[in-house]
Formats: sequence, C-alpha cells, structure tokens
Amino acid sequence: MEGCILGAMALALGPYLGLLLTKMLGASSGFLEFVQRSALKVKLTGEAYQYGLVAVLCSLVMTIMPVLLATRTTIVGHKQQMARQQKASFWHKYFIDVVLVGVALYGWQTFRRRMADLQSLGLEAADLQIDPLLFLVPALFVLGCAFLLLRIYPFFIRLIYAAGRRWWPPSLYSTLLQVGRSAPQYQAIMVFLIVTLATGMFSASAARTINKNTSEKIMYANGADIAMQIKWEDDAPPPGIGEGEGASSDASGDGAAPASAQTVPEPKKKVQFSEPPFLPLTQLPGVEHAAKVFLKKDAAFSVGKDRGNALLMGIDTDDFGQTAWLREGLLDHHFYDYLNLMAGDPSAVLISRTLADEYHLKAGDHLYAGWNGVESAMFNIYGVVDYWPSWNPNPNFSDKAAVSVPVGGTGGKNAKSNKVKYPMLIVGHLSYIQNNLALEPYDVWLKLKPEAASQPLYQALEDKSIPVAKLTDARQQLIRAKNDPFQLAVNGVMTLGFLISMTISFCGFLLYWILSLSGRVLQFGILRAMGLSFRRLLLMLTGEQLMTSGAAVAIGLLLGTAASRLFVPMFQLSLQSSAQVPPFQVIFDPRDQVQLFLIVVLTLGIGLFILGSMLSRIKIHQAVKLGED
Repeated sequence: MEGCILGAMALALGPYLGLLLTKMLGASSGFLEFVQRSALKVKLTGEAYQYGLVAVLCSLVMTIMPVLLATRTTIVGHKQQMARQQKASFWHKYFIDVVLVGVALYGWQTFRRRMADLQSLGLEAADLQIDPLLFLVPALFVLGCAFLLLRIYPFFIRLIYAAGRRWWPPSLYSTLLQVGRSAPQYQAIMVFLIVTLATGMFSASAARTINKNTSEKIMYANGADIAMQIKWEDDAPPPGIGEGEGASSDASGDGAAPASAQTVPEPKKKVQFSEPPFLPLTQLPGVEHAAKVFLKKDAAFSVGKDRGNALLMGIDTDDFGQTAWLREGLLDHHFYDYLNLMAGDPSAVLISRTLADEYHLKAGDHLYAGWNGVESAMFNIYGVVDYWPSWNPNPNFSDKAAVSVPVGGTGGKNAKSNKVKYPMLIVGHLSYIQNNLALEPYDVWLKLKPEAASQPLYQALEDKSIPVAKLTDARQQLIRAKNDPFQLAVNGVMTLGFLISMTISFCGFLLYWILSLSGRVLQFGILRAMGLSFRRLLLMLTGEQLMTSGAAVAIGLLLGTAASRLFVPMFQLSLQSSAQVPPFQVIFDPRDQVQLFLIVVLTLGIGLFILGSMLSRIKIHQAVKLGED
C-alpha cells in the first residue's frame, strides 16, 4: 500500500514535470548551451501515462523484492550476516559482471564489422539492418565493468591496509578495516555513482561529438566560411546560335552538298574569358582573407601509358592557407607545411592518396594534366595527401553496384576490374595552370572575421553589382544545422540526461550517507566514549567517503571515457557514412570534466557538512545506552 500511494503520487506529478522539462529542450542550442528561444509545443498523451504506469510497477517490484528476500532470514541468520560481511553479491557469485562485459565487447565487435561492411561495400547506414540492441551495449558495458572493478577493489583496499598497518593512525586504521571488511555494504552506492557519472560522461561526449562532427562536416565540405562563383564575361555565342546553319544553306542551294561537307564538322572556337577584378572581393565588409580556387572536374591526366580523370584544383598557396579550413590531424604534417613545400616550384602539385595508390606514384614523380580542348602540361609531384579542403575522398555511394574501371596496361581497352572507383585530386599553382593550360573561371573563397555577420556582406555584393552566380555560406548552414529538429533533440535529450543523472547522483549520495550515519550511531558513540576526538571522527568519515564515493567517482569518469571512445562512434550508424568527411572523431570537452569535478566536490562538501552536523549532535551517553537497539 505504501508503494502504491507513492507510485500514484509520482504518476500524477511525473508526466507534468516531464512536460515542463520537454518544453525546455527547444532552448538548447548545444550541449549545456541555452538560448532565448520559444518553448516547444508539446502535449501529454495517453502513451506517456502508460510509460509512467510501467515505471511505477517496476518500482513496486524493486521495492518488494528485497522485502520478500528479507522475510526468509531469521534473526540468527541476520546477526550472522552482520558479522560476516564477506559474502559475495549475486552479481559476483554468478559472474554476471563477466557476462555483461562479454556481451558488451561482442556488441562492439559487431558494430565494427558493420562499419567495415558499410565502407567496403559502398553502402549507407540505411542499407543494412541495424540491431537496435547495439545502442544498449554502452549501458551493459558500464554496468558490467563497474561490478568487475568492484570485485577487485576490496583486495586493493586490503593491500593498502597491509602495507602500512603498523603506521596508520587509528582513524585511518578503522576506515581501512571498515571499507575492506564491509565491501558489499558499499557496493550499492558505488555502483549507483559509477553508472550515473559514466552515463553523464557518455551523454556529454555523445552530444559534443555529434555537434562537432556536424559542424566540421559543413566547414570541410565548403572549404571556407563562404565559397562563391562570380559570373565571368566571355565571347561564347548564346545557346542555340549556330545550330542548323549547315542544313539551311544546303536547302537554299541548287544541288546537294558533297558528302565530305556533310560529315566534317567545323572546328569549335575556343571560348575566351575576361577575368573580373578580384580586389573588390577582398574589401567586402567582414572579410579577413580571400583566395582564388580553380576547380576543374574530370580533368584528364596521364602517367606513362596510363590515363585517368581527377579533380584539378588551382590555388595561390599563401592566400589559400590563410582562407581555407582544415581540421588538424587529418594529414601527416600540418596543412601549412604542404603549402610551403609546393610554394617554391610553379609546377609542383600535391596528389591524393587514392591517385598515388592507384597509379603507384610518389613524391618526385611527374604527370601530365589538362582537359578537353587544352594541351596537357607537366607537373611534378611534391607530396601525397589523404584529405584536402572541400574534397571528399570517399567513393560516390549513389551507385550501389560495384563500379567497373579500366585497368591500364592489361587486357586491352575493354579490360575491366570490379572495384569501387575512388575520387582523385591534383592540387597545383593557379598561375601555372593559367599560363600553361587556360584561363577559365575560378571560385572565390572568403574567410570572415569571427564577429562578422553575413548580411552586410550580402548587401555589399548587391550594392557593388558583383554578379554572383552561386554562393554557399557555411555559417548559415551551421545555424540551420543547430536548428535542425534532429540536432535539437540530440542536444536537448543529452543535456537533460546529463543534468538529471547528476541530480540523481547528488540526491542518492546524500540519502545513502544520512541513512548510513543513522544506522551507525552506536559505533560512533562508542568511538567517542573511547576517546576519539570529533576531529578524528570527521577525518575517519572523510577517508571513508573518499575510499567509497571518491573511488566510485573516479571509476565512473574512467568508464565514461572508455565507453565514449568505444561506443560513441556507433552514432555513425545514424549518419551518412559517405558524407561524413572529415572522419568521425570522438570529442571530449574539458569543460564537461570541470563541471563534473565541481559537482562532485559540491556533493562531497555538502555531504560532509551534513554528516559533521549530525555527528556533532550525537550524545555519547544516549548512544551507548541504546545498546543493540
């Protein structure tokens, strides 16, 4: 009846509290970051009460089960159990901890195989059936490792006790004995703290990782804050002009035209472009740096007798280095080192790893590159890169079948090899390309000042009548990504989960130690009657907290970090693997660890203050007279 009354109160108030918390989710613009935004429109449904009823029933079962187990114990057995605290818990007795860790590691290995299949077969996450139980694996890992470490922890305490048993002061001696001999007594609170802190750490890392990888994906794909195409003047005839001229002249003539006149086309005139002024673009409001970036898709290149196609990029190394964005750690050396390497030779180029592996090229080799209607020029290879701003090295996954590509030098022209075709890249000097190949339109990349807004730049482009053919603003894309419903849900739920787990951990810690202190009044009274000072008694409790709650906090942070490194990459299964460039990277923000540390210090401080207040009110004669009561 007591459980039903408490459950009914929780069922009546809980959904409305959940409604208020859900409304707050819309104010989250990032993990633990809030903005002034209108609350989400949410409403209570019958499904919410169904989940609440299930939760109440589960709490009733969890409350009654220990009572039923306690009814099987006689007073004699209870006294024996109190005197023998070494009895192994259910988890340790039947090695449930080892089973949970094994299941978690199996799930992790399954995830790794799934990701390898996605990458090798050129598939998206939606193309493979994902087992939802994979996302339960992190919780099993944390719980299993928590019990596994607590199996070892008492032996560690006993080792410390044995190492200095002749020198420990009475307070520390008593603390080590209490913790070492009564390990099962502390397992509940330690597991509770470990799981809540590890879950909070995992939530923090997951939210930070998803946010960071989403923003880096946008910046990498764009190459810079703003990438735009300017319309160039040219002497190309308007579309449709010149078509069908031969047919009209033949019809007006007296006789049929010769066969040769019908089959030999007129040579196509090469289009001449007029480069617009570049200086006005560098003087736009908010622009910190600007760079010219020439991109020629499917440029032809040749290496000996082998031929292929690649993306040819022409840059000015100094301007490009100050404008483009690239995450550190993607290349073997710093981004600037590659630009400085090729700066000294106009014919120097960097090639992609895919091109180098396919055609067995290395630094010091040379190749010829050009495009249709342009005579090829020779380039010297100075370096090999795996990633480059705006270039996606992953194969095009829109074609689910294996792509057949010619293999040069074997089997003739029609020889084919069933394998995925990887994109290739050649990065050279823009001036060398313009002087030796052709002058054609290039893109303009802009890096904005940190505090600059996009609207003044748009207005300046319009006021100066700069003919913009296409513009991509990475900052606006980042804003849209933050306002995306999926992103809002992730940030809101992870933030809420983190805050709730910390609150529950704080409340559970205080409740446990208050109840524990109340049950040990006789012990503390006897220690005080034996001459142990209040200061020594407080130090004993502090040491006991550090060896139990403090150790649980340290283990929780350790397991949270390990779980994040192992299982946060599973969120790739919810994203497009081909478009996730740069590669998925687990993010840890030091601010989260600082916040956790402050919460733990605050919890321990408040706990010690309450315990100290309770200890100071203990009257020795009353505690001793209580006897076995």
